[in-house]
Amino acid sequence: MNAPYDGDRGQGAGGGSASSGNTPPVPPYAEQVPPQQPVPDPYFQDAYGHDPYRAQDLYAQDPVTEALYDRAAHPPPPPGTYAEPQPLYQQPPAQQYAPDPRIWAQTPPPEPDGPSRHLPYGDTAGTTQFVGVDDLVTQAGEEPPEQDAFAYLYRDQQGSGPAPAAPEPEPLPAAPQQKSGGRASGLLKSSAVMAAGTLVSRLTGFVRSLVITAALGAALLGDTFTIAYTLPTMIYILTVGGGLNSVFVPQLVRAMKDDEDGGQAYANRLLTLVMVALGAIVALAVLAAPMLIKLLSPTIADDTAANSVAVTFARYCLPTIFFMGVHVVMGQILNARGKFGAMMWTPVLNNIVMIGTFGLFIWVYGTSAESHMGVQTIPPEGIRLLGMGTLLGLVVQALAMIPYLRETGFRFRPRFDWKGHGLGKTVKLAKWTVFFVLANQAGVVVVTQLATAAGKASGKNGTGFLAYSNAQLIWGMPQAIITVSVMAALLPRISRAAHDNDPGAVRDDISQGLRNSAVAIVPVAFMFLALGVPMCTLLYSSSGIEAGRSMGFILMAFALGLIPYSVQYVVLRGFYAYEDTRTPFYNTVIVAAVNAAVSAACYVILPAQWAVVGMAGAYGLAYAVGVGVAWRRLRNRLGGDLDGARVLRTYARLSLAAVPAAAIGGALGFVILKGVGQGALGSLVALVVGGAVLLGVFFVAAKKMRIEELNSMVGMVRGRLGR
Repeated sequence: MNAPYDGDRGQGAGGGSASSGNTPPVPPYAEQVPPQQPVPDPYFQDAYGHDPYRAQDLYAQDPVTEALYDRAAHPPPPPGTYAEPQPLYQQPPAQQYAPDPRIWAQTPPPEPDGPSRHLPYGDTAGTTQFVGVDDLVTQAGEEPPEQDAFAYLYRDQQGSGPAPAAPEPEPLPAAPQQKSGGRASGLLKSSAVMAAGTLVSRLTGFVRSLVITAALGAALLGDTFTIAYTLPTMIYILTVGGGLNSVFVPQLVRAMKDDEDGGQAYANRLLTLVMVALGAIVALAVLAAPMLIKLLSPTIADDTAANSVAVTFARYCLPTIFFMGVHVVMGQILNARGKFGAMMWTPVLNNIVMIGTFGLFIWVYGTSAESHMGVQTIPPEGIRLLGMGTLLGLVVQALAMIPYLRETGFRFRPRFDWKGHGLGKTVKLAKWTVFFVLANQAGVVVVTQLATAAGKASGKNGTGFLAYSNAQLIWGMPQAIITVSVMAALLPRISRAAHDNDPGAVRDDISQGLRNSAVAIVPVAFMFLALGVPMCTLLYSSSGIEAGRSMGFILMAFALGLIPYSVQYVVLRGFYAYEDTRTPFYNTVIVAAVNAAVSAACYVILPAQWAVVGMAGAYGLAYAVGVGVAWRRLRNRLGGDLDGARVLRTYARLSLAAVPAAAIGGALGFVILKGVGQGALGSLVALVVGGAVLLGVFFVAAKKMRIEELNSMVGMVRGRLGR
């Protein structure tokens, strides 16, 4: 067993054969592996990584054969033949194209002048500052200095080295520092432009209602025009308006996200379909104008003169259905692209045109108090003037959307290939929305009939349907400015969260919308309750002090219903985000049924002078019932959690702050009216002083309660003012 081993050992130890010639001694393992192609030992191959001869002098790795190895026969290679050692850390090669702006922290290319001095993890030795704990604590509250954009230009002009392989990536702009409020403040900022546009639109709408009341009065003639002017809006909402406002925004968002053309073709098909449908609806409505007037107000239809004036007004106003729908579709296309301001600002043009039209009517014929004009004495030329001006206002409003669409890159191309492109699904979703609006408008029709009959039966100005509409216009202004603006910004985000099946994000956005809107909705509702009479007397004193005071009582009855009305609007957006239009329909049936039943009871029980006041209170009561039903269903849809405790706590604390404020402000306004007088001057003083005191007391009480949403709004305002 040991003979071969001894023989090998003897051969290796013999001096004659091993030392003769220039052949070096062969190590024991040379028979299996030739020296030219050694097998690297995984445990030994890096032990002499610092030795420059390792690649050429393999036997030097073996200390046993080191003494037997003849280095003279294997001299080292000449200098300069070894490859330069690679650095331990090396930057990736420069990219062929420009930096991708969608990548947050893209690695910069290597420095063009000389060896790279980049440290591990992308740090650069020339720009990395090593500081201690004291420096970190000291510099924590300091804002970093802004980079000088011209420093790069100066360096490139002065440098004479080789041109860089790739352009230096521009530094990302620093995110603006949020003053306070975090995400809530950001949402308020995103809806500030919409709120400003809606505010101007509502203010000009007030002026429009003022000149309409001044020109036509608050009696039967005013009710006649109001019904004819309201009729196109009701028909539009009954046909396509509800679906456009609620269903098509999520569909447009999905088309922009999923379609290759960013939803361009889908939007063109939708706009074409709406234009064709509305054209047919307008033609039918103009022919059926007498029946529509009779449906809305049998009281006016039974009066020959009033019916003639109402039908003429309606045939001028009904074509506005077409331009109303086109305006809404264009606005929803812009909303889906993140442009919210145009839809809020263009109605200002409509109001301006109508203000000019009724102002011209007053300039020609005088105010209602001066001319004592009624349904039997209004001239045909005056009817044509008012009708054409009303139509022109909606035309201008719709055409003003075109430049905004062109700015976003949208070009309208009529497309009639409606089949197989998702519009059928949208129409099915809109079916329940149409039923929703139908149920809602059924309640409106009942109230219109009852209010018109009560106003004529009372024989007093300011107790009919025009007074109801004017008070509701004032009452709905905070809803349109605050709640609608906030939810217009939130609805695309809620739709994306619902599409991604993220109920937690939907819940958080709805909770945020409710709490942010409540900061303004709650105190304004109590302000209407405390100062409704001086407010309406000041605004509508041109039609008489008695009519203004009657409208003020109607506004007071509307007041607190603003809170459930706003909550209902926000909650229903959650169902629309999930493309659930059936649940809002059933909810609206409940609201409309309660509103119609309680309004009919008020018409029967209360005196004719106070019947419309009771109807205004019934409106808020119906929405309070609807909120309870909708809240429970949406909570179940989101897994049993709608952040109800936090939302309820916010509304309760805001109401606790508003109650003493309304009591003090209302009492002060009442004292001023008694002392100064019931006219326009006394109403102005009472409204200014009482309103200032009310808001001041509310703000102090809310700050003491440390209401988070109020602090967010204050932080946003201070940030915009630069304080």
